[in-house]
Amino acid sequence: MRLALEAGMKKQIVLIALTVLLIAAMAVSAAAQMTTQIKGSAKDETGKPYVGISVILQSTDSNRKYTLKTDKRGEFFSLGIQPGKYNVIFQKDGQTFYTWNNYDVKLSPGEKDNNLELDMAKERAEQAKKGGMTEEQKKQMEAVQKENSKIKGLNEKLAAARAAEQAGNWDQAVQIMQDAVAVDQSKGILYATLGDALTGAKKFPEAADAYQKATALEPNKGEYHNNLGQAYLKSNKIDEAIGEYNKAAEIDPTHAATYYFNLGAVLTNKNKPDDANAAFDKCIAADPTKADAYYWKGVNLVAKATVDKTGKMVAPDGTSEALNKYLELQPEGPYAQGAKDLLGSIGAAVQTSFGKERKKK
Repeated sequence: MRLALEAGMKKQIVLIALTVLLIAAMAVSAAAQMTTQIKGSAKDETGKPYVGISVILQSTDSNRKYTLKTDKRGEFFSLGIQPGKYNVIFQKDGQTFYTWNNYDVKLSPGEKDNNLELDMAKERAEQAKKGGMTEEQKKQMEAVQKENSKIKGLNEKLAAARAAEQAGNWDQAVQIMQDAVAVDQSKGILYATLGDALTGAKKFPEAADAYQKATALEPNKGEYHNNLGQAYLKSNKIDEAIGEYNKAAEIDPTHAATYYFNLGAVLTNKNKPDDANAAFDKCIAADPTKADAYYWKGVNLVAKATVDKTGKMVAPDGTSEALNKYLELQPEGPYAQGAKDLLGSIGAAVQTSFGKERKKK
């Protein structure tokens, strides 16, 4: 009887132990799922959103670390954040410019909890009012103010250069932008605007050099490659121009019609009608309303026409269709009469409604 009792007690102890372990395991599992969310925004001293900066949450009591990014509105958001105390580090281009220490991320946040709103203008004003800025913070503020002042000055130069260009004062625009790139060599738009001014001043090799620097800094700007192609073309570097037009169309499909048309024009002038028409076909595919592409395609096809035994001119297939399509889109366009003359030369009729109305009259 005693042995049976002892065996029962041992069994009960084992069951109690297993129950305790099970409860402990469930507690750990529940703790692992105890996460919350955090959101916020960040604005610079001018009130503009910080776009694409890093917001790093570093736990003060463990190795937990979360890295968030601000969107185009300067906002950030994340789920799955474990509650606790964090140092919040704001970084731009890998450099820390502000730190928020011991921020309390709560498991069940109220309306104003877990919402980080960084307004650098207010922060600097508060620090200045309290006189509590550290030397490092003062340096950061001075650096930000200096950068903002530089950007303001560059924007003023850009505006002045564009005003000079509109007035036809190309040399003045060149000088303004040369001054601008002397201040900052890290922005593609400055070199691109310098290239525009040099193109207007008919200094094409110098313009190509400026556009090369712009594309090196911002390789995904299709218009920079297109403008570099134009500068190469004016410098008689045809193959280089062709390469840049193709690159522009690949990078920027939205404006591919313009880039392919420019490519087709270059190849037409280089007396490569088949390659030119391949470019014009791509232009038309990108924008079926690009009337001039139809006209120049028709011109290139007429150039390949042959004469049969009866002395009749025989144009390649698609010639009359291309020329008539131009007349349909631009019945009174600059090439309208030329399109009609070419149609007449190959014995084809003007088939657009515009042409028929004129014939009836």
